[in-house]
Amino acid sequence: MTPPLQTRRSAFLDLSGRAKLRVTGNNRLRFLNGQITNDVRKAGETVAIEACVLNAKGKMNAHIFISAAPDCFWIDADPELRETLSARLERYVIADDVQIEDVTDRFSIFHVLSLTAPNLSDCRIVSVRRFTEPGWDIWRDGAVHDAVSEQLLSTCDLLDSAAADTMRIEQGIPRWGRELTEEIIPIEANLEERTIDYEKGCYIGQEVISRIKMSGQTNKRLCGLISLGDIPLKADMKLAVTSAKGKEAGWITSATRSDRIGKEIALCYVKRGFNDSGSKLDAFGPQDSGSVTAIQVEVTPLPFYLRLFHEISPDESEEKY
Repeated sequence: MTPPLQTRRSAFLDLSGRAKLRVTGNNRLRFLNGQITNDVRKAGETVAIEACVLNAKGKMNAHIFISAAPDCFWIDADPELRETLSARLERYVIADDVQIEDVTDRFSIFHVLSLTAPNLSDCRIVSVRRFTEPGWDIWRDGAVHDAVSEQLLSTCDLLDSAAADTMRIEQGIPRWGRELTEEIIPIEANLEERTIDYEKGCYIGQEVISRIKMSGQTNKRLCGLISLGDIPLKADMKLAVTSAKGKEAGWITSATRSDRIGKEIALCYVKRGFNDSGSKLDAFGPQDSGSVTAIQVEVTPLPFYLRLFHEISPDESEEKY
């Protein structure tokens, strides 16, 4: 059993490799609100918001986090987006008084999973939910990266990239380059509640997002999968409907072994009509032997621990998560 967050030792991740931008200028708020899906006015000096940057077709150019300072906004994104995000924003500056500076190499970011803010001096500490648990981003000059890391290690456990990836899959959190690509609309990735503000006004891609909200339908949806035979699953496996003579149903984006759940699990996109909870599908992909084998899987709600609430008692649920 994993102890509840209130009683277990805090953990932290080193996110210093993420792309980082500093946006300044008198028109920075109006400009950013015309570029992102969330309302940048919600971002503060101690609170970051999550948002998406879209193209005119409502598909994703980037997935970002934004916090504010008296004279600027701070943006961080996946390392893969370092060049493309800056270029994408610059393209729309035109006559605005807005400057976009790449500060990736100047700052370190650590993320601490804890109910309370870490006690660190000379750091910018921002409340942000990167996972389902409360968390805090620590921004600090990159020159003292190692010193900050050592200080955190005295009170927290370091969560390595593999463990962090397993945790985000268990929690159904999409990641750029896996679940999030330039072919995905945010609502398809279950990012509506986290990243979209329907009241804030116009932004690029808004018309598509509004139409989907009105229709209540998407062509596909990010779902969880359980391997029924406890056979490992792999990213890029194709999904098919056995009862429909192998009709293509979607694909797997991330997979892992979850010790918490005790099963082989995966995140995937499943087409409309086949993504109801409990639906049985077949996953196809080359095995280590080179042969192609069908693995029976079941669609399950996200986050994965919702499934546990129907399998164990409430008291056990609180202990496990």
